[in-house]
Amino acid sequence: MKKLFFLLMFIFAGATASAQAWTGKGDQKINAGLSAWGYGTGITGTYDYGLNQLVSVGAGINGYFSNYKDNDDDNRIFVFGRLNFHLKDALQLPEKLDIYPGIDVGVVGRDFGLGAHIGARYFFTERIGVFAEVGNNGSLGVSINL
Repeated sequence: MKKLFFLLMFIFAGATASAQAWTGKGDQKINAGLSAWGYGTGITGTYDYGLNQLVSVGAGINGYFSNYKDNDDDNRIFVFGRLNFHLKDALQLPEKLDIYPGIDVGVVGRDFGLGAHIGARYFFTERIGVFAEVGNNGSLGVSINL
């Protein structure tokens, strides 16, 4: 039993020691969570791909349950591309934390949609973390390292 306990502690320590919020070129993240404000209240999902140490591009979709734009049923979905600037290295943040300002450009129903945000990710393990984004579109949830 003692050996099993120490083995589990060793595995857990190894998983948390290598947790990195941003590694730069080729880094891939998936976020899933709640969309708290902006074009409406609902769920969100995004994907980000690192182009270099500073920039990532990606895509996302928000599905709204209530308070959607102009209370028009056609505006229940926001599909967008996104561009983020990662400040982990510039601000000399811990390996588990990344702060990133960004923009979202897409369509809401039949209309053009634009959003700006500042976000943060914190990873508890190598694969699993949390994120929060605030701006004219805001969300929070789980972040997954691919």
